[in-house]
Amino acid sequence: MAQDRIGLYRDSMNENPLLAKSQLGRPLKRGFTLPPDDFTYGRPNTGKDGGTAEAMGNWNTALPSMTSKPGEQKRERDFIGLNRAAIKAGLVTSGEHYHFRATHDIRRKMSPSENKIRTRRIPPDMTFGISTRPSTPVFDLLEHKYQDRWLQQRRLTELANRERQQKKILNGNIYETRASLLRKYSPPVDPAPLWHMPRFDRVHPHLETFRSPEARTLAFRAHSHDATSRTGVFGHGIYAAAKS
Repeated sequence: MAQDRIGLYRDSMNENPLLAKSQLGRPLKRGFTLPPDDFTYGRPNTGKDGGTAEAMGNWNTALPSMTSKPGEQKRERDFIGLNRAAIKAGLVTSGEHYHFRATHDIRRKMSPSENKIRTRRIPPDMTFGISTRPSTPVFDLLEHKYQDRWLQQRRLTELANRERQQKKILNGNIYETRASLLRKYSPPVDPAPLWHMPRFDRVHPHLETFRSPEARTLAFRAHSHDATSRTGVFGHGIYAAAKS
């Protein structure tokens, strides 16, 4: 590989894939330094066991931790006591309290009920593990029984929701929103005026049969009271006879 190169070829050039040249019939190297051919890859198995015979004949149990005494539980830090001790020592700032907690340790006293170890008695004939799921009946799958059951449950749920909505409607406990109120409300619209020619907009009437506007108002008021006993659409007809 170094014979077709001009100049000095250093070993560090093997780590740069841009300077590496592919050999005939071999893939291009990526510049990684691999261990020798007799190297064994993988994680070494340090466990020493006797195989299947030891697994069938013995039962390995977890050894108790020796860091704490038997029956003793780890107590939590008493921050109230630490704050009280820091104030007694004359420390008031947050930095002084932080250094005091780093250099002092006060544990919370446990009550007798918490210090008591709770033991649970397990019956000797108890079987541990997860129970085996029963086999699925094939006939129910072929008959789509689970689908029919699900559809029936959905129908019952929809009927129950519909009945609940009906009860709310009958009780009148419907929450009205702005959109529902606007949908029900019809704003009054003034009717469009009748069409007339523009040249008659400023023309006043030439005939006025009433002496004054007050007389006109009184006349129309008397006519509205008297029209109830007259015939006709506008109450201009003769007096209608009383119906017995």
